[in-house]
Amino acid sequence: MTLDTTAPAPAFFGARADLPLAESRIVLFGAPHGTPYPEFSNEALAGTAATLRRALTHDAGWAHHWDFDLGRPLDDDGSLAFLDAGDLKTASLDGAGNREKIQAATGAILQAGAVPIMIGGDDSVPIPFIEALAPLGPLTIVQVDAHIDWRDERRGEKYGFSSTMRRASEMAHVDRIVQVGIRGLGSAMQEEVQIAETWGAEIVTAREIHRHGIEAALEHVPAGANCLITLDCDALDPSIMKAVVAPTPGGLTYTQAIELIHGVAAKARLRAFDMIEFIPERDPDGLSALTAARIVVNAVGAVRSSHR
Repeated sequence: MTLDTTAPAPAFFGARADLPLAESRIVLFGAPHGTPYPEFSNEALAGTAATLRRALTHDAGWAHHWDFDLGRPLDDDGSLAFLDAGDLKTASLDGAGNREKIQAATGAILQAGAVPIMIGGDDSVPIPFIEALAPLGPLTIVQVDAHIDWRDERRGEKYGFSSTMRRASEMAHVDRIVQVGIRGLGSAMQEEVQIAETWGAEIVTAREIHRHGIEAALEHVPAGANCLITLDCDALDPSIMKAVVAPTPGGLTYTQAIELIHGVAAKARLRAFDMIEFIPERDPDGLSALTAARIVVNAVGAVRSSHR
């Protein structure tokens, strides 16, 4: 069983590009394009996965070194079994085809008994990713984002980046949605906030996290649940993450983001992770890429902890 992808250059930190899918326990892949909008070029996000791979090139080969974020080395015993499968062969204007490719790749990874980690791409790429996670249901989604993404459609498009959680709420295997880091002026109107709350979504604002800590979010995650964390880079404060579509003041810190990831993994089972909406051209000094890549490293480490 193989995935139809382009080879990574280099492979993500700690991963191998030559590991057979059948022998992998964690599989990372890039999804460069999702569902396009006429006024937004998703090509700006097409190089995200490659950029995050390069951000940790200096640390290549150090997966056995002590990592204080994880409290141990990422690969502490040589059994990491982490495959970087490369990037899917998506196309900027082929929304339906891109969704099909994302769903097929995610399904193949699950069928192999591995945990999928996807790097997008805009905020439409998680829709087929979530859909493919149906075998894991009932599923709890922890969305880390500045925006709630509950629009039914935007400019006639129902599978775009404003509708991710609305589409997820319609999937039979999605049992719970916890939305963390919400703040500022988003695309949601009052009726969409009411629809989200009526469905049962738990909206935890960034102010609540700053005031009460990550427990304000973790209290809504059921113990032992199968969980997906989907992290939009605009959940982070612009002081550490400028390379996003919509920078919004008051976001989460790096430490809050990784504590949330590890907190979910400690309380539940982290069965999938995705990161989206990082724009390489808005990161001239590479510091935002380093921050995003380190969050992915923490997600890989949290997956290992969650499945031991």
